[in-house]
Amino acid sequence: MKYGVFSFLICSMYASAQWLDYPTHGIPRTAGGKPNLAAPAPKTRDGKPDLSGIWQRIAGPNRPVQGLEAGSNLDAFLRPGETIPALLPAAQTIYDQRQASLFKDRPSSRCLPHGIPDQMLVGVPLKIVQNPGLTLILYEEFTRFRQIFTDGRGFPKVMNPAWLGYSVGKWQGDMFVVETRGFNDRSWLDDSGRPHTEALHTIERFHRRDFGHMDVEITIDDPQAYTKSWSFPLRFQLLPDTELIEDVCDNEKDAAHAVGK
Repeated sequence: MKYGVFSFLICSMYASAQWLDYPTHGIPRTAGGKPNLAAPAPKTRDGKPDLSGIWQRIAGPNRPVQGLEAGSNLDAFLRPGETIPALLPAAQTIYDQRQASLFKDRPSSRCLPHGIPDQMLVGVPLKIVQNPGLTLILYEEFTRFRQIFTDGRGFPKVMNPAWLGYSVGKWQGDMFVVETRGFNDRSWLDDSGRPHTEALHTIERFHRRDFGHMDVEITIDDPQAYTKSWSFPLRFQLLPDTELIEDVCDNEKDAAHAVGK
């Protein structure tokens, strides 16, 4: 079975498995009772935009590249006329091997976590919980979580390489800026197999435009894998009147369940 079919089936299961029609407290509504996603963005007590809520990534502007890669490919999110910088020789070799093997070693196909930016590319709901000193991102897929510290700390002096790295955040006006370092090199940047090294450094800029829409600009900087850094935009829409569900990767049996084997 092609990975693309598997991805479609999984996303269809997510779309139909949410808690439905459970009214979310504090959602502005129209006269007809529907969520007003165009209402102003909410604020926290200190006047900062409140990013809290359940969000789902909106499809990128470009068609996915034809092939067997599943899920999200970075090419789908680039701005018109932009391309991903060239890989350095060692990274190019890894990328070519993954392409030649038809992506058989995708980490998520073996119940291993996504990294960044891949975890943000997946079109599965995520929940942001914004608290003073700490913002959490709860990813429905595989029931993963991420901590973004906003209490003024920097990065640890010693970072044990991690799938989602170590994240610290700060506000620049209405923009929430998140820097992440300390990745292991086992995750893929996207489902096409683009590699990275432990030198990867990402910067995410979150901007909640209104109540129901959020933009995230992601910068990728890995001088040991790519000839230069680059950025690309993502768009998210709020999912009101629903909740996350538990999603556990079942010892690599998910694919068989999806196709009814």
